[in-house]
Amino acid sequence: MQRASGRRRQEQQQKAGNSKQETDADLLLCSVKNGKVVVLLNGRFAGRKAIVVKTFDEGKGDRKFGHAIVAGIDRYPRKVTRAMGKNKLKKRSKVKPFVKYVNYNHIMPTRYVADIDLKKVLDDEVLANPESRIESRKTIKKVFEERYLNQAACKSEKKAAGVSFFFKKLRF
Repeated sequence: MQRASGRRRQEQQQKAGNSKQETDADLLLCSVKNGKVVVLLNGRFAGRKAIVVKTFDEGKGDRKFGHAIVAGIDRYPRKVTRAMGKNKLKKRSKVKPFVKYVNYNHIMPTRYVADIDLKKVLDDEVLANPESRIESRKTIKKVFEERYLNQAACKSEKKAAGVSFFFKKLRF
């Protein structure tokens, strides 16, 4: 008799566990939108910050899971001060970007949103071709460096905070 009640308890726990997982996934889907600053959790770029460019909630093609195209910073700009000259400031403001598809399970959304628009530069066709991917990375590098140098020219205070957070190296 005890064995049967143990099975029932396990079934109830499994049902409760599944519903919790579904709600966690739903919360993640709601919070991951274009322009959202995320932190990558796995892989070569773990601990790096990125901006969500495009989302695929239901999956697409051979990726049958929720994923997103992200553009992030592999090498962050170095600290600059007022005493530095223009050439030194340019040199220290260099950025090395990356572009990739990321599973929703491998990103952590932050509360920040950046107003850096990369939709024109990145899409599925660009990422499919290696040459166009390299070209898009170069244009993203220019966009990031330009935005880093012009952080003060932001419309809203909230998005300015997101941009400044995005360009700071994550310390953990």
